[in-house]
Amino acid sequence: MARTGRRPAGSGAREKILAAARDAFAARGFGGVTMRQIASIAAVDPALVHHYFGTKDQLFLTVLRSAVDPDRILAQLLAGGVDTLGERIVAEFLRLWEGDAGANASALLRTAATADHIARLVREVIFPDVVDAVMSKCDLDPGEAPLRAAFVASQLAGLAFTRYLVELEPLAAAAADIVIRTVGATVQRYLTGELPSPNP
Repeated sequence: MARTGRRPAGSGAREKILAAARDAFAARGFGGVTMRQIASIAAVDPALVHHYFGTKDQLFLTVLRSAVDPDRILAQLLAGGVDTLGERIVAEFLRLWEGDAGANASALLRTAATADHIARLVREVIFPDVVDAVMSKCDLDPGEAPLRAAFVASQLAGLAFTRYLVELEPLAAAAADIVIRTVGATVQRYLTGELPSPNP
């Protein structure tokens, strides 16, 4: 007779936990799910969830990373010229939030409804894999690249907070192409524009 019940470690448990967490977070939000509930959905021992992912925050960021798919975003961003990179960055960011990159990605991002989660999303998921590579494509002075990247990250975090979380009008209802061109111009300036010299 086949054995049923909780899956032992090594039987695809990590993937089962990720799938369970992705569905649970998307359906109930970050605050509406516990680690024990995720373990129950995945049919694994709760200790395994902590073993693979540590805290609920770390699990949530891992789920976000898998939904956002930084490798796909990076391929899209690096496909065109440097002079339109700012608009492509904003366009990809809007695709994630507005569902064009998949319902799970959009739902998960919208459950990250705190400034801290948005900051960590930009800093820990988007920043290392995407922004750093974009900086390299722009062939920037290595001494300026970290500050330029931080300016880009600040613009994306602010856009997410005002358009999707606070829903500040008329920005929240503005057409995507207007947002892409307007915010994209600012991002482009951060990427390739001349930075002011520090005051003496």
